[in-house]
Amino acid sequence: MDICVEKCINEKKVLETIKTIPQPEIISSMADIFKALSDPTRLKIVLALLKQEHCVCDIAVICNQTDSATSHQLRILRTQKIVRNRRDGKIMYYTIDDDHVAALINMSLTHVQH
Repeated sequence: MDICVEKCINEKKVLETIKTIPQPEIISSMADIFKALSDPTRLKIVLALLKQEHCVCDIAVICNQTDSATSHQLRILRTQKIVRNRRDGKIMYYTIDDDHVAALINMSLTHVQH
């Protein structure tokens, strides 16, 4: 499965990441540019993963979704090679797939904030 077997929310990491997430209107503007992402929730997941990897549980809290809904979005992003995963014991961690994805997202963020 693509979700954590145990609930393991890292409150410190979650709070640090929430502070780095842009305002919803910026996220919405970015989604308009990146139609390939097609969904603001998937875009928010990618933004959360720009600074550090997170497990599914952390991403679910950041996005205010269930683990199952988050796992579904992550599967779409992984299929599109936007994110990749790694298992560490019972925990599934996600990160941006490569520097090209991070650069593309960062450039679009800069563009909408200009």
